[in-house]
Amino acid sequence: MDDYRFSHRLKVRYSEIDGQKIVFNSHYLTYIDVAVTEYFQQLLQPDEEFDFVLAKSTIEYKRSAYLNDWLTIWCRVEKVGTKSMTMSFMITREDEEEPVLLAEIIYVSVDHDSLSPCQVPDIVRERIEQFELEYQSIPHSKK
Repeated sequence: MDDYRFSHRLKVRYSEIDGQKIVFNSHYLTYIDVAVTEYFQQLLQPDEEFDFVLAKSTIEYKRSAYLNDWLTIWCRVEKVGTKSMTMSFMITREDEEEPVLLAEIIYVSVDHDSLSPCQVPDIVRERIEQFELEYQSIPHSKK
């Protein structure tokens, strides 16, 4: 968790569990989507437009989450390319360090109107670099 600057918490709801009484697998992508939305809302001003779509997701399910668990979704940008960016995610239960899930997602920047791929806007790139690099230069208590 020391490698992640941003996190978002949410509580598992009844509609998200399956017949085995664990979180149904597809809901984890929804949790990640909520966290990435919050990440960019923190980085960008309301009038700054940045649209992107999911191009590839790799998910490792480590443990199950259950009804009423408080989950923390940790996220960080690993790499910003010309038209894409790679983000890493880890989901943990509240007050636990062992991951419930690990994920890597590649997003592609798209034009707001045409939804065709376009370059990651400079302002977005700058804000990501400032946010992530600034954090990496701060000493962490646990390494």
